[in-house]
Amino acid sequence: MQRIDEERLETDTHYRYEYLVDFIEFDAEDVSTIQASAMHIGPLVNTLVERLYEKLLAYDATARHFVPRQHGYDGPTPDGVDDLAANHEQIQFRKEHLQRYFLQLLGRAYDAKTGSFLDMVGKMHTPKAGNSQIDVPLVQMNALMGLLTDTIFEAVAELDLDAKTAIRVIRAYNKLMWIQNDFITRHYQPEKSAV
Repeated sequence: MQRIDEERLETDTHYRYEYLVDFIEFDAEDVSTIQASAMHIGPLVNTLVERLYEKLLAYDATARHFVPRQHGYDGPTPDGVDDLAANHEQIQFRKEHLQRYFLQLLGRAYDAKTGSFLDMVGKMHTPKAGNSQIDVPLVQMNALMGLLTDTIFEAVAELDLDAKTAIRVIRAYNKLMWIQNDFITRHYQPEKSAV
């Protein structure tokens, strides 16, 4: 039986990542599968991002998080959700971030820095990083991750891959998305007080 330092899981992102990788069995073959899928998925990234943002802007509960100034953006901001449109400068800025995120997933080495990267993706949607006004509720993050995962699976299913390869690609992304989801939800847990 492996011994896991549960306190360290909460403080050491690399240790947490390595634990999740081992437990979920996200192995070198999964990494190679994701990297090899880049030639198929990479050209679809813009379409995937557009689909996600169409959905995000269709609900006030998700769109409202694009009204406050986004960290790193210095252009004009919308006055409210009614001023948001897919072509607004701040939305374009956010779309570029999501495109880079997709490309990071496709081309990562999945090394010691991966836990920190996935953790920052989770943290940036809370007041703990970037703009303190950005506080996306967990239900919205879960909805986004569900849609993001389904969008990837749909894209893979539509590729001209044999069934065995398609299943291998979908399983690799599924494992990765669960790891990412853990690095999101950890930022929604109440802080443990010192006793």
